[in-house]
Amino acid sequence: MDVRSAIGHLRAIRSFADRPLAEDDLTAILEAGRRAGSSKNTQRREFVVVRDRARLEELSRIGAHAGHLAGAAAAIAIVTPDPRAEGASLSLVFDVGLAAENMMLAAWERGVGACPVTVYHQAMSRRILGYPPDRHCSYVLSMGYPADAAGLDRPNRRGGRRRLEDIVHLEHW
Repeated sequence: MDVRSAIGHLRAIRSFADRPLAEDDLTAILEAGRRAGSSKNTQRREFVVVRDRARLEELSRIGAHAGHLAGAAAAIAIVTPDPRAEGASLSLVFDVGLAAENMMLAAWERGVGACPVTVYHQAMSRRILGYPPDRHCSYVLSMGYPADAAGLDRPNRRGGRRRLEDIVHLEHW
């Protein structure tokens, strides 16, 4: 799959088949996250992979729209230094986004669906995932083979994105 096609067809998948991720698929997805760019090549992110069903169900309560984590084959938490700490770099959140998008595109290429989850309950997330007090987890990705495989090939909905000419301002707003 070429990059343009992957970007153009990528969609959030929230309903997963009841089967584990193949190790080579998971490794390729994690490798894509590892290879993502980061500000000044600081690579200030680490990943916590969760496949245990009970732990996935617990994670499904870290945010208002996190329920799909309970049915995922795996979750990948992206953990960084706390971006709200004094002196923290504003680029931390951008770096998380780069890793997340790389992993979602790598998953899509391999027939694996994914969906980002915003962590609203930091203390709960820390308890479930066990990361240190000086770390923070803003996002978790649910991963799995789609329950409906047709979702990978379904055409985009009409009107799903704003037109380019409506969002681009040349030289000045």
